[in-house]
Amino acid sequence: MEVQVNGGTVAQKVDWAKGKFEQEVRVDEVFEHNECIDTIGVTRGKGMAGVIKRFGVSRLNRNRHDRGLRKVTCIVAWHPSAVKWTVARRGQLGYHSRTQINNKIYRIGAGAVKGVENNATTEAERPVTLRKSIFPAAKSW
Repeated sequence: MEVQVNGGTVAQKVDWAKGKFEQEVRVDEVFEHNECIDTIGVTRGKGMAGVIKRFGVSRLNRNRHDRGLRKVTCIVAWHPSAVKWTVARRGQLGYHSRTQINNKIYRIGAGAVKGVENNATTEAERPVTLRKSIFPAAKSW
């Protein structure tokens, strides 16, 4: 995970980063309540995909598919004799970079790792005797 360090001079930023090197950095040390952040990530990778799955092109009918029915029939005009980038072609599906802008942090809760129970309730649910907790689970693969 990569977090941009803001505030203070360059020397203060470097000192803070060196002090946190190879240590646990808590979420509330970096982010604040009601702060807007930008999130950068990648989509799920799905590998190589054809035009039907990748772009939603309809299949060819039964009397036109002697060379394959899951294709685009006309990809280019006679002139100019170059395939444009707007034509649906097979290729990589997923694992594309995406940026979400202005995500607001509504609440920073204490984690169950620190022994805090009832960390998944909202302010409206507090008087109820309902106990909800979020436990980070290990990946099963």
